[in-house]
Parts: sequence; structure tokens; C-alpha cells
Amino acid sequence: MTSLDTPFGPLPALDVPPGPSVNAPLPADRPVRWGILATGKIARGFAENLALLPDAEIAAVGARRLESAQEFADRFGAARAYGSYAELVEDPDVDVVYVATPHALHKEHVLLAFDAGKPVLCEKALTLNAPDAEELVAEARARGLFFMEAMWMRCNPVVRRLKQLADSGAFGTIQQVRADLGFLVDKPETDRLLAPELGGGALLDMGVYPLTFAHLFLGSPDSVAAVAALSPSGIDLNLSLSLGYDSGAVASLSSTMTAWSPRTASVATDTGRLDLGDAFHHPRSATWTSDGESFEITEQVTGTGLADEAAEVMRCLRNGELESPLVPLDETVELMRLMDRIREEIGLRYHADRD
Repeated sequence: MTSLDTPFGPLPALDVPPGPSVNAPLPADRPVRWGILATGKIARGFAENLALLPDAEIAAVGARRLESAQEFADRFGAARAYGSYAELVEDPDVDVVYVATPHALHKEHVLLAFDAGKPVLCEKALTLNAPDAEELVAEARARGLFFMEAMWMRCNPVVRRLKQLADSGAFGTIQQVRADLGFLVDKPETDRLLAPELGGGALLDMGVYPLTFAHLFLGSPDSVAAVAALSPSGIDLNLSLSLGYDSGAVASLSSTMTAWSPRTASVATDTGRLDLGDAFHHPRSATWTSDGESFEITEQVTGTGLADEAAEVMRCLRNGELESPLVPLDETVELMRLMDRIREEIGLRYHADRD
């Protein structure tokens, strides 16, 4: 759909308003130099997407084992490989650190980067609980360092367009949001997705996407109901959420590690419905249906969408901004509080809660 044939009229540019800025901007005459902290699956996907951005380069990678870091560096063209995270964050050529370790280690590794004076993009969920997230945000602000949760869905151009149109009233009044994300996790109990000591479970890995999607369109809920099936080790395997809003709107959300669920989303209003297909959390298009007619809404997505997230971080660093307007830190903390509330209702506790 072009800007000339939409049912909403010409579409404005997807401009980003400037965020808080007291930082010295990175120079524009050289690439932004990334340090990759960890070498797992998501770190590899991020590195593949960075290669699509001409003004980005991987200055260094760090791992617990030098062999793993060197293999990653050889594969993705990192200039240096380190056998410890401390060496990575201290590298003077690293402009920004991408933290890609399991949830339970995020706080430790973000603080490690902050102590080295480095801006951070940290994988989601940001931490295991809201108090830890609040602490990291306070530290970033006190130190004047850029900080952002790697909620790439919020940087996806299609999602940004849908949010822009919804905020303008183009879709009418939103009454229902539905979103689901899940897949079968057939792995040993020691895998990070299933290990309670690493923050395993459906909520932090998958449920954070439907929750963020609902929050984008409806804000914070006024009532929350949750049911879940827990594993013998106590993590949530299968989760269903019902959210209520004083406006009268409702959201029905689900996530699972036990089945191949639809992974779709929809936004229903008093004038029509938005539908996002499989893998709704990184869409390349959405369909608006109203008065019996359907229109496809598309935007250019770079790579898998992780490149769009990295590009937003780099835009902020070039401008000296301390946080992204697309992924506001206060909303990240707000969603962590919501997930704490959900965990309390389903009886899910982590070691960090007791600490």
C-alpha cells in the first residue's frame, strides 16, 4: 500500500522525536563500534543484522571462553575476541555494548558495562523483576549513559506505523487486543529456556511480546487475571492472560512452551480490525479490514528487524540521546512491574525475588 492509496490519506514519515539528551554525541565520520557480550543464538542473529548497516561494525566480542569468542569473531568479522566480559567492556574502541546473556545475568552484565562508562542495549526481558529494572534505569540516568531494552518489536517499521495510525484515531476506538506467541521447547531442563535459576519460562521469553503489543495500543491495564501451568521446577510453561481497562477495552494474551501456537495478533475497533499474521512480533505487513474491504499496510523492514533496533540505538548515540523514544525506559519498567504482578498471581518466583 503506497501513501497515495491508503484509506487513511497520505501517510506521514515515521520520524522519531528526540529523546532526553545531555550526552556527547558520537562522531558522524566513522562507524558505530559495537561490543557483543555473549555469543549465543540471539547474539548471532544480532551480528548478522549489524552487517546490513553500513555505519556499524563489531569492534569486539566477549565470552566466558576465549574459543567461543574467537569463533564468533571469525564468523562475523569482529576486530577482537576476549575470554571475559570484563575485558570486552573495557575495550576503548567499543562505543556501545549489546548484552545478550540469559535474563538472570542481565543486571550483573549491564552494571559491568556501566562501570566501564559504556552505553548499553540489553536483551529483553530487561531483568528478572521490576526492582532490578528500576535500579538499572536509575544507574543509567545517574551516570548519564544511554540505555535501552532490546524490544525490537517496538522498532519494527510496521509496528511503528500501526502505532502512529492508532494514536491518530485512524482505526477508531480500540476495544479488543489479542496476541499469542509460543512454540514447543523440546530441550533438557538445563537449557536457559527451562532453567528457573536463569529466569526460564514462557512469560519472560515469549509473553513479554504480547504484553508489549497490548501496552502499545491500550496502555497499562486496570485489572489482570492470569492462569498458568507450571513445571515441576516451578517455571511457567503455558500461560493465559486477561487484561481489563477502565475504558471498557480488554486484551486476551497467551504464551506457551508446550505447543506450536498461532503466533498471531489482532486489534479490533468500532470501525474495523487489524490482523498480523504468524510471527506478529516482527511483521512485514498487517491487514486492515473495514466495511468489507481489506488493505495491506507494509513498511520496509531491514533484515529480520534486529537491524532496525540497532539503527535506532545508533541514531540515539549519534544525537547524544540517553534513551530511545521508541523504547522508553519508564515503559520498560512499567511492563516489568506488570510481569511481577502476573508472576505473583500464578505463583512463579525467582531466586532474585528472595534476594
